[in-house]
Amino acid sequence: MSTLAEYAGACLNLELSARQLAQFEELGSMLLYWNQRMNLTSITAPKDIVVKHFLDSLTLTTVVSQFDGLRLIDVGTGAGFPGLALAIAFPALEVTLLDSTAKKLRFIESVGRELQLKNVRTMHARAEDAGRDKGHRASYDIAVARAVARLPALMEYLLPLAKPEGQVIAMQGMTAYDDANSAAKAIEALGGELFAIEEVLLPTLDNPRYLIVIDKIKKTPRQYPRQPGTPTRDPIQ
Repeated sequence: MSTLAEYAGACLNLELSARQLAQFEELGSMLLYWNQRMNLTSITAPKDIVVKHFLDSLTLTTVVSQFDGLRLIDVGTGAGFPGLALAIAFPALEVTLLDSTAKKLRFIESVGRELQLKNVRTMHARAEDAGRDKGHRASYDIAVARAVARLPALMEYLLPLAKPEGQVIAMQGMTAYDDANSAAKAIEALGGELFAIEEVLLPTLDNPRYLIVIDKIKKTPRQYPRQPGTPTRDPIQ
């Protein structure tokens, strides 16, 4: 998968081994095969998969200096992005992929077995339930999500899962600055502080992507997250 190797090197200064490139190629093949049986992604052109799934996932390297030895949770992972791509690129990163749809997790588990990704775990749960689970609350160095929910609600999903001194990263589109403003009260109430909004330019795409990085500076109050569905219906304002 020379295109991925070239893009990763040129755009992210990231060198992928031959084995990692082969794993990405197999992941792309499995994604297309499983997508014939269930709705995993609307992105099906091979070059688009490379850019919009693989490379987009790897843009987290622009805001995280090193992943080795860290624990990351990918909330609302869907078809496994960004978590699977990060697990391939960083074998010493422990990745938990959380989703409320069991069939999507079956795909991810199949990928993990096929690609021998020993650093991948799945969790079938709502984000709100995970955030109240003692085994997951305040347990992750990085909590990340890609286009899962509006940012005020997303903060209530992510910040309870991050350790104090950990980080939350929201992968957003063109409305990132407005989104961050709308989520300011939620970020503060949940123990976070806006650190940066980084613009990311991907090859072949006209519009930039944005990474909203939130530092976890104190514990999330015990009452959060609220019951499933509440953050979406009644976000912290």
